[in-house]
Amino acid sequence: MSEPQTFWEHLDELRSSLVRMIIAALVCTIVAFCFKDALFGVILAPQNPDFITYRLLQRIAECFSGTGEGGDMLPLGVRLINTGLAQQFLLHVKTSAYVGLMLASPYIIYLLFRFVSPALYDKERRYAVHLVSSGYVMFVLGILLSYFLIFPLTFRFLGTYQISHVVENTVTIESYIDTLLMISLSMGIVFEIPVLCWIMGRMGIINAGMMCHYRRHVIVALLIIGAIITPTADVFTLLLVSMPMWLLYELSIFIVARVRGN
Repeated sequence: MSEPQTFWEHLDELRSSLVRMIIAALVCTIVAFCFKDALFGVILAPQNPDFITYRLLQRIAECFSGTGEGGDMLPLGVRLINTGLAQQFLLHVKTSAYVGLMLASPYIIYLLFRFVSPALYDKERRYAVHLVSSGYVMFVLGILLSYFLIFPLTFRFLGTYQISHVVENTVTIESYIDTLLMISLSMGIVFEIPVLCWIMGRMGIINAGMMCHYRRHVIVALLIIGAIITPTADVFTLLLVSMPMWLLYELSIFIVARVRGN
């Protein structure tokens, strides 16, 4: 370990790290705010009928149809609207802040690790590097899965669902962005399940046999969690969110079995 520091030296270093984190987040937020067209070009892409997920589903449908025609999936038939005078500006600021924090997160994690690492032994530091890096990668994978699969399918199903042809589908931009951010954040957190199970497996709290024994209970719990984090009340979205959690749990069983050697 490094040479011990006094309390005031630790406090100064912590203050310096916090200032750098805030500055990095603000700079990234400002950059995201300035590139409005590119930012919302990415965010609003899933409402475009030509989005990559819809095109892939179209090709899959054509392959399975046997005739080369899988049916026209277009158009979506959803119109985004704004209902508040200052709503678009406030959404611009809020979305920029979320994206800015995401862009600055690697540097923020680095600063946090640099602050904590002097108190760790070399072996602990190596474990911490693997743990933090794998946790960050899994969080990003969760966001990508949400953006390219879960949210587009949810938006397409709910946005095109009609109880009658006389009712036009119009979705507020606030509802669209809030749903996208909520699902993305939730899936990012959910993808930390294997990392948390690895930690508990290393600590001897859980083992693969225990996880297999309580599999049915966990599936019910995952459905409940999916219902809580799902911003809509439909079964379709619930299953889209719960299915990756179940697959991650099965992956966690394999990881814990490798860690515990059982």
